[in-house]
Amino acid sequence: MTVRFIGAGPGAVDLITLRGQRAVASSPVCLYAGSLVPAELLEWCPQGARLVDTAKMALDEIVAEMLAAHGAGHDVARLHSGDPSVFSAMAEQMRRLDAAGVPYEVVPGVPAFAAAAASLKRELTVPGVGQTVVLTRTSARATPMPDGEDLDTLGRSRATMVLHLAVQRVEAVAGELIPNYGADCPVAVVARASRYDEVILRGTLADIADRVRAAGVVRTAVIVVGRVLTASEFPDSHLYSAARCRD
Repeated sequence: MTVRFIGAGPGAVDLITLRGQRAVASSPVCLYAGSLVPAELLEWCPQGARLVDTAKMALDEIVAEMLAAHGAGHDVARLHSGDPSVFSAMAEQMRRLDAAGVPYEVVPGVPAFAAAAASLKRELTVPGVGQTVVLTRTSARATPMPDGEDLDTLGRSRATMVLHLAVQRVEAVAGELIPNYGADCPVAVVARASRYDEVILRGTLADIADRVRAAGVVRTAVIVVGRVLTASEFPDSHLYSAARCRD
């Protein structure tokens, strides 16, 4: 018996990996967050599978389902939106499975920030403009951020920044980033990236909060900040340079 933490992708059903799809199709038990994981993915579950929506469940209740499946010898597909390596709360589930001696695997998925970049048709690492991407969030009602990971500290590098779970605080976020990035720094907000009802908002740190409010975006969105969003005058990378030695 194995618990498989599966990245379900950013929202579009066809963005789950083939490995993830096969894991879902072979698991008699499927745990998923109904508020984030598309219901269409559940159609791949085997007939008669136990489907458990974890959206309103506490951690111990979720783990109890895994332990019950382990006792019955049933594989578990644990679906997480995006990629489980980022902001998924997978670590605390694995810690409990380790303590219980339950084996598990991780199946990567397409993260929300990658889907957002695809929708924006932008590369997040542009030569001469930005070669670093910071993935972060804000505290608000969630777990407090560790010391040194506040937006002012992270923003001092002026690296491309992608914020998850922060769109409800977009005005405060912009205010904290302006001193380092400048009010004219390009910003994009992508809500429900890759889905049929995707929303893309473009602006600057000075006006993005107004655009978000006007569009009524309040959740399931990432905020992308950085000069790479509008860069057009930049050197070609060395990767495909004719001068590069390929021997």
